[in-house]
Amino acid sequence: MRIVIENVEKTFIDSKKREVTALKNINFSIDKEEFVVLVGPSGCGKSTLLNIVGGLMSPTGGRVFFEGTQGNEPNLGIVFQEIALFPWRTVYENVIYGLEEKGISKQEQQEKGKHYIDMVGLNSFEGAYPKQLSGGMKQRAGIARALAVEPDLLLMDEPFSALDAQTRTLMQEELLTIWNRTRLSTLYVTHNIQEAVYLADRVIVLSRHPGQIKSIIEIDLPKIGRDQEQYRSQFEQYADQIWRLIRNDAKEALKEG
Repeated sequence: MRIVIENVEKTFIDSKKREVTALKNINFSIDKEEFVVLVGPSGCGKSTLLNIVGGLMSPTGGRVFFEGTQGNEPNLGIVFQEIALFPWRTVYENVIYGLEEKGISKQEQQEKGKHYIDMVGLNSFEGAYPKQLSGGMKQRAGIARALAVEPDLLLMDEPFSALDAQTRTLMQEELLTIWNRTRLSTLYVTHNIQEAVYLADRVIVLSRHPGQIKSIIEIDLPKIGRDQEQYRSQFEQYADQIWRLIRNDAKEALKEG
C-alpha cells in the first residue's frame, strides 16, 4: 500500500480574522514499509500535515489517498507527544482499547494485546495503571496501543520530545527494533535533526510558514546501526545538510517567539 499526499494546502482564519496559509503545495508519497520523517522550524505545519494525513483535519486544497486499499477505510495508528492513556485502565486495557472499538473478539484482543505488550517490553506491567509508569513506559504503552490495531500507516507526532535525553535515545533504538519486526509504513514528526537522520528512509524538510517542501533527502545508510563509528561522518553530513536548509527559518521562528 502506498500513501499519496497530492497538492495539499491548508489555510486557517486567525484570531484577527485574517486568512493564514499553514501549508502550501505539499506533494510526496509514503511507500510500503517506508519510514518518512518530517522536519522543519517551529510553526512550519509539521503536525498539521500529520493530522491531515491521519484524517483528523481536512485539507483546504488537494487530497490524501491510500493506494491498494480496495476501497476499504485505511487502518491508522497514531502516537502523539502527550500520551493520552486512560488513567482508569491498566496497560493491557489501554492497549486493547482500539481492538474493543473495532469489535474484535475477546480471544483476539488477548492474543494481540499480549503480543504487542511483549513487543514493547511491558509484559511485567500488564496490570499497572498509567500513574505507576515512567514517561518512557507510558510512551511504550502508547506505541503498543497504536500497533495493536495493525495499522496500514503509523503516525507519530514528536513522540519522544518530552523524555530526557537518555530515555529518548533508548526509545529511538526500541522504535527501530519494533519497526524491524513490523515493517510498518510510518510518518514521523520531529524537531530533532539527529533523530530524523537516525530513523528515516527519507527526510522531508519543510520551510517556515507557509510550510512548503524545501527538500526531500534520502538517507543512504543501513536502517539498523547508523550510530556506529563507521557511519559517523556520513551521518553528520546528512545532519549538517538538513540544518543548513532550516537554519535561517529556525532563526526567524525564534524571533517571533
